[in-house]
Amino acid sequence: MVKEFILCSAVHYDNGTNYNKTNVIGIESGVVICGKRHNDCNDTLRGILGDSFVVPEREFQGFLTSHNRFVSRAIAFQIAKANNQIIHRMFDNDTHGILTSEDLYGVDE
Repeated sequence: MVKEFILCSAVHYDNGTNYNKTNVIGIESGVVICGKRHNDCNDTLRGILGDSFVVPEREFQGFLTSHNRFVSRAIAFQIAKANNQIIHRMFDNDTHGILTSEDLYGVDE
């Protein structure tokens, strides 16, 4: 089996609709929007939803893995740490136990 790693930031927009063709593991309804940073995901949602856009709660912000799985920031931290993907420590990750996109790409990228 190929080792799972973090691909990118992702936001789960759960509108309650079950899209049968959605093949993202870890969600049952709605869609997953991906981007380099969570703000990129939010900008995409804002463009689609317009005035009805509300920034998703933290529980809907996570990451997409190489196994096409949507995971929380906490699980993403464990995966990224196991794969030595963390190049910058945005927070004291070992205490907070969450991953940020800045941890993967650095602050200035």
